[in-house]
Amino acid sequence: MITTILIIIALAILALLAFAATKPNSFRIERSTLVKARPDAVFPLIQDFRQWQHWSPWEGIDPNLRRTYTGPAQGKGAVYAYQGNNKVGAGRMEILEAAAPSRVLIQLDFIKPFKANNTAEFTLAPSAEGTKVNWAMFGPQPFIVKTMSLFFNMEKMVGPDFERGLAKMKTLAEQTPARLPG
Repeated sequence: MITTILIIIALAILALLAFAATKPNSFRIERSTLVKARPDAVFPLIQDFRQWQHWSPWEGIDPNLRRTYTGPAQGKGAVYAYQGNNKVGAGRMEILEAAAPSRVLIQLDFIKPFKANNTAEFTLAPSAEGTKVNWAMFGPQPFIVKTMSLFFNMEKMVGPDFERGLAKMKTLAEQTPARLPG
């Protein structure tokens, strides 16, 4: 009887691992919002890591968050490293590309609570109503992450954070002098 139970448990584990292996090798999480301001009012909030304190959904989680800024103050080569409590963890971001006022590409290196190397991309597209801001994070999905995705939905965990950040960014950008013409 115990042997049968152990065989069933082993088969169930193998089935889960086999199913995890069928998951995609990469992931992408993406959210957008319409900001009633020109791209040049939004772009500085993204390309300057010091501005992230005003809109990033993760900045208020740890009041004792330690921040380090190196490289240029903004744009390509700007670096932001952080170390916080267990909820925030530790990591590093570096702007790889800053094409004003339409795109910012960032290398994300998470150190704690888990190691991961991903990319964030912000795109800004002007429209008659303002600027469509798109925030995406993408990267490789190794086997361990595929297995974890059977139990944790990254889209549901991170997507709402992106939405909160974009809402704060929208409010901030719409309060700046560089609003829509007219």
